[in-house]
Amino acid sequence: MNPRTPPVYNRRHPFSPQRYRPNRSTPVAQTRAHLQHSSPQQMQIRIHQILHAVECPTLGSVLGGTVRSNERSAHPPWSSQSGKRDPQQIGRVAAAASVNVPDKMKSRIPVVLLACGSFNPITNMHLRLFEVARDHLHQTGRYRVIGGIISPVNDNYGKKDLVAARHRVAMARLALQTSDWIQVDPWESEQVQWTETVKVLRHHHSELLRSLPWKEGLDQGKVDSPGPAAVPELKLLCGADVLKTFQTPNLWKDKHIQEIVEKFGLVCVDRAGHDPKGYILGSPILQRYQDNIHLAREPVQNEISATYIRRALGQGQSVKYLLPDAVIAYIKEHNLYTSPGEE
Repeated sequence: MNPRTPPVYNRRHPFSPQRYRPNRSTPVAQTRAHLQHSSPQQMQIRIHQILHAVECPTLGSVLGGTVRSNERSAHPPWSSQSGKRDPQQIGRVAAAASVNVPDKMKSRIPVVLLACGSFNPITNMHLRLFEVARDHLHQTGRYRVIGGIISPVNDNYGKKDLVAARHRVAMARLALQTSDWIQVDPWESEQVQWTETVKVLRHHHSELLRSLPWKEGLDQGKVDSPGPAAVPELKLLCGADVLKTFQTPNLWKDKHIQEIVEKFGLVCVDRAGHDPKGYILGSPILQRYQDNIHLAREPVQNEISATYIRRALGQGQSVKYLLPDAVIAYIKEHNLYTSPGEE
């Protein structure tokens, strides 16, 4: 099989999870099985195949009914970075968010989850955050999660032991090969300098609104619209440790905190040793907009941290089952995290 043969995608709407379900004969469908039974050399070859041959097609190619190898893109299908787009085709994005889903979900508000961070490296716990958050929002009876975005931070963030963004993006892409609804977006990492979280939210929110069929006269502050479907909401996904940092002096601007929780909203997944409800009550801004902060709890507490992963790798310890196998193989191939991580 030619490793560069593009997968045959289900040509449904790009927000629909079914849209990413590949043909069983494609590299994506076989990735997990191949990696589990491959030698280190075979695994490295497989990783190169994934990174160079399997990426998502552009929005235009999906809605147009054709998927060509020269139209593959690493950006979410609603992003203007993903290639040339036909405005009439893009106009169907939000409307199609109400099809191919159970009837009980059609009336719910569509949501895209955005997680910003170092992802240095991406771990299984990062992926679990998305699953836990989606379950929580679905259980509210109000929301329907239609997509997830992982946005690795720019190299100029200045954090100790931060490997190059190209490696962190590549590892995230490998980790997400088995996900049918989460994607990595390199936009933040490709900027000339570090970008504040609120600006990353603005960018992706703008891309979502750009794909709507009813732009003129749209009140972005209202969920209801004159169009055939609700306006998709973009929410920041984070752990309780991030919520705590809102109280750190001079780390966040108050106006940015207010914009995040008022305009976008938070989905915070609780972690052991943290008190997210206390953090909210301790902040006048968070308390004022607490109805737009969703607290989800991970039923299986597993405190995997990237700091521990880096330290373990630097000491030559096993990190198997803490990271996806493809990510471990990539780390070994590129000789990353060879010195003990920060304490």
